[in-house]
Amino acid sequence: MIPLYKLEKLPRIQRLRKIAKYFSSAENRLCENLANKEDMELKPGLFSDTEIIFFTDAARLLAKDTLFPQEAQKLFEEAALAFQNIDTNGLRRAFNNVKHLLFAVTGKDQADWDFTASDGSLDSKKRRVFNGMQVYLEDIRSPFNVGAMFRTAESFGVEKIILSPFCADPRHRRAERTAMGCIDTIPWERQELFAPHEENKLKDDTPIFALETGGIPINEFAFPPSGILIAGSEELGVSPRALEAADASFGRVSIPIYGAKASLNVSTAFGIALQYWSKALI
Repeated sequence: MIPLYKLEKLPRIQRLRKIAKYFSSAENRLCENLANKEDMELKPGLFSDTEIIFFTDAARLLAKDTLFPQEAQKLFEEAALAFQNIDTNGLRRAFNNVKHLLFAVTGKDQADWDFTASDGSLDSKKRRVFNGMQVYLEDIRSPFNVGAMFRTAESFGVEKIILSPFCADPRHRRAERTAMGCIDTIPWERQELFAPHEENKLKDDTPIFALETGGIPINEFAFPPSGILIAGSEELGVSPRALEAADASFGRVSIPIYGAKASLNVSTAFGIALQYWSKALI
């Protein structure tokens, strides 16, 4: 860790980048310490006295930087107080706020994987699961969307996720980052449910319905007590074969929207559909 007096002598952007790096690393350590700890107690010795002093002084140094707006200077001052009080929630927020403010100033783009999660590994025994509630992600190409949809499915009690062969890999680092531990919590598999070959098609009477335009409005749709919800490609929607299977079963469910864009991100629409479905099962 660079001494504060040396930090002060660095060019401004270089100084801000170094502070952002230190705070980002500290937040990661804090999150690892908090993972799976319900009491949220800080592990003794996680940060040395020297480090706490450095974090406090660095925040105060930032608060004196008149090139920052007053709102940012006030936030830096609050961060310095949080480091002195060593409050767990205050520490996390202080590290996170300062880090992202400095990212913005130094030109570092804030991608999804810049955000630090403290969830750690999740306990699947704590899940409430609706038996028979399954989803089929058909050709979802974005790892971000796949990860978000895993997290949403886990949150709303989905029993199982089925991925088409051309879905993005849930083990992609961006998918895992967005899923925040849910990929290891909810059962999933790859399987082509609607291939043209007879042996690959569904062979039971499981209710099937598609999240697609031109269907029954979601507030009027009769969700089945069990079944498979199909969410299709970001660009192309649900495939004709899958739509044919859905139309022969429970049909299509649609979300009324009122904007000029007239469409939603697939992971957002997926979340709305699952919330309605899970509510119908309670």
